Amino acid sequence: MPQDEYRWPCSQCGAQLRYTPGQTHLTCAHCGHEQDIPAQSASSRARALQELDLATGLRGALPASDLAEARTTTCPSCGAVIEITGATHATQCPFCATPVVLDTGTQRHIKPQALVPFALTEAQARKALIAWMGSLWFAPNTLLEYARKGRAMNGVYVPFWTFDAVTASRYTGERGEYYYETRTVQVRVNGKMETRREQVRHTRWYPASGRVARDFDDVLVMASRSLPARLGNELTPWDLGALVPYSPEFLAGFQAEGYTVDLPEGHAQARDRMAQVIREDVRRDIGGDEQRIHGIETRWSNETFKHILLPVWMAAYKYNGKSYRFLVNGQTGEVQGERPWSIWKIAFAAIVLLFLILGTIYLSDPEALGLPPADWMD
Repeated sequence: MPQDEYRWPCSQCGAQLRYTPGQTHLTCAHCGHEQDIPAQSASSRARALQELDLATGLRGALPASDLAEARTTTCPSCGAVIEITGATHATQCPFCATPVVLDTGTQRHIKPQALVPFALTEAQARKALIAWMGSLWFAPNTLLEYARKGRAMNGVYVPFWTFDAVTASRYTGERGEYYYETRTVQVRVNGKMETRREQVRHTRWYPASGRVARDFDDVLVMASRSLPARLGNELTPWDLGALVPYSPEFLAGFQAEGYTVDLPEGHAQARDRMAQVIREDVRRDIGGDEQRIHGIETRWSNETFKHILLPVWMAAYKYNGKSYRFLVNGQTGEVQGERPWSIWKIAFAAIVLLFLILGTIYLSDPEALGLPPADWMD
């Protein structure tokens, strides 16, 4: 696509406009002029948010209207695929801060159908991050200083897949029910043997089989390898009811990552998650006190997917030569991060704890420490 296709010059002064989080307009940072994002009709919105057939996508047979070419560059450090939405030719990777030089090539991929616009400003995201950092035990003092100094955070639209499916499963297994028997045992009490009676639990197993069914809607799978899966997947909850049809104006002033987890791999991850839910459904259907599952056969139908972008504010912090990343959900303010530990604070706390333990022992039983009693001078 032409490099100037995604440029938004201010009609008043010519400077670049930027999307205003939580609003429906672009703002010029130079003169303050606001420019509305064109509203889409209900039919256009419904068409943009329509699910795509999964089997067609897995075959690579999607129509050209569902595909797009984008300018991208790959970070040489973390492998992130960064999509370029302006005429920029050099930048930093938003995931690891590595300087990258942008190429002029394009990549053909499944285009995003929808996105959740940023709702939190950078200042609001930093406030949420500072509150989260303040709750961390044994964190370096420089960590909070780093956030409070107003270091810039990167606003990035992170790619996700969503999957829908209708499932019907048959299972075989066993239901375990507890029963108790009383037995007599000999125990030593104060040096003497005593006879006591105790309840011993046993499990009686019965064969079980049956059927369960469940409809899955919008199972989210992060399509990025640049972020630790644990951090990205725990930025929940997301309100997908706020999805709007993809429009490049929402990317003005922000960055977007291209997906590096392709559709087949994303689908495999979604199936694994759905299978775990189905397994729990089977356990509940078997009932009893314990369950054994011998086999589950699932029929999958009406499988569809969407490619969407979700807003994330990011920051990176270096401590003792290691980089730590922090993510803020750009819609809700949920924070996840790789936290550093202060060895000095941990060591000091351990010393204080040791003195408290020794002091307690000394006051209660000083001879255990080989010391005279606390009142030996009285």
